[in-house]
Amino acid sequence: MENAVTVGRESGEGAVLGQYGPPYRSSEPCDFRQRADSHNPPGLGVAPPRAQSPRSRIGHCGSPRPWWAGPRPTWRHLALTRGRQAGLPRASGMEEEMAGTSAPGGAEDGSAPTGSPILEAGAEAEAAELLPFLTPGARADLQAEAARHVLALTGSGPGRALLAGQAALLRALAELAAAPIPAPACDAARALVNLAADRGLHEPLLAVDPGLPARLLGRALDPQWPWADEAAAALANLSREPASCAAVMAVLAAAEPRESVLERLVRALCTPGYNACAPLHYLGPLLSNLSQRPAARAFLLDPDRCVVQRLLPLTQYPDSSVRRGGVVGTLRNCCFEHRHHEWLLGSEVDILPFLLLPLAGPEDFSEEEMERLPVDLQYLPPDKEREPDADIRKMLIEAIMLLTATAPGRRQVRDQGAYLVLRELHSWEAEPTVRVACEKLIQVLIGDEPEHGMENLLEVQVPGDVERQLQQLDRQEQEQCEQERQAQQLAPEPQREEPAAP
Repeated sequence: MENAVTVGRESGEGAVLGQYGPPYRSSEPCDFRQRADSHNPPGLGVAPPRAQSPRSRIGHCGSPRPWWAGPRPTWRHLALTRGRQAGLPRASGMEEEMAGTSAPGGAEDGSAPTGSPILEAGAEAEAAELLPFLTPGARADLQAEAARHVLALTGSGPGRALLAGQAALLRALAELAAAPIPAPACDAARALVNLAADRGLHEPLLAVDPGLPARLLGRALDPQWPWADEAAAALANLSREPASCAAVMAVLAAAEPRESVLERLVRALCTPGYNACAPLHYLGPLLSNLSQRPAARAFLLDPDRCVVQRLLPLTQYPDSSVRRGGVVGTLRNCCFEHRHHEWLLGSEVDILPFLLLPLAGPEDFSEEEMERLPVDLQYLPPDKEREPDADIRKMLIEAIMLLTATAPGRRQVRDQGAYLVLRELHSWEAEPTVRVACEKLIQVLIGDEPEHGMENLLEVQVPGDVERQLQQLDRQEQEQCEQERQAQQLAPEPQREEPAAP
């Protein structure tokens, strides 16, 4: 459970674990609006199937994608606004809109409901009146109240739709988010996180301020900046869609010609205590999003840079599921590059134990089975716990599935006893979608080898009719998993037997 950010699940966009496709980006934005008890789950977007073997149907890991395709983490602005007290304009109806919003976007899809009073011309004029209070020369107390007011507006779909048409206000907000103290950069940065949570606002944000990604990254990687995690979260949201991710990568590369942006990002992510004021957990989802780009994966997989090896220990980072999920998503995206599988599985990287260990429990194996396991997975302590986040477990399984796309990869995964860990995981797993993913991987490991010409399952050409059938099967599996999940939620908890009185 995160200390810095409370995140929640919403029912709007479900994570569809589909087929091999584009790299995994951070599919659900971290959106600071609503407090909840659960952490932000990684999501797996939808991608057209390819590289599927008719026998094994290995192509069920989507493509490299963004992290988060489920509920959005939210940071709710609890004290809606005290703008009236500071003499600031107030958007009529916003308090009612905020109070009645159960999901972060107001409407299920995050868009503004038709006919909402917040979108009336009068409300737009009032929002425009905030601009003078957000400029650098404004009085400090009024500037702080204006930033809080804007943050409250970004807490709902109608508020974000209202601000989307205010180019000058968005530009001022972006500049304020990186302004030095005592400017209210924290609230401005959190408002940008919420705005970037709406994929429809990515293009307007980048259009009004093309230098926004570079400025946010500068703050995110500043060891002295107290709101670096908010800057990283805004960048993670802004980079989750393929088009905006490409734009962000281009801006960052142009802004840092001397040193690779990814090198600086990885260094900050892997350095304990890099920023004493901010945990920087959201650098993980940001790196995962950027790794959907081929250039980013080429950097991460460069044998001379030793980047992947630095990320591997973070698969078991105990203090943040956000950071763990971002790193696992990054590794999963890298596994799409099948030409690097031999290097990843070899002694130079040895990625498989780091993917299997979070899936392993305290089970005892026979001496013969124990000898088949990597040394790091042998004789685990009785209190060994599996990865608690179901979505991260699913991504770990998908990464291993990708490593079995080639014949040498399948052989190495089998030889290192992966089946034994997956067998016990399948018996323990309660989450339907994770159990299905585990079954598919086990099927690959214990099934027959594909026929000649189909050894590399990432390059198999699937006929159109077979592709449609597989897509239909995927949809049916997803529906069945959702039904099982709902049944589990509705089932009464078993009553514990009271010990007999002495």
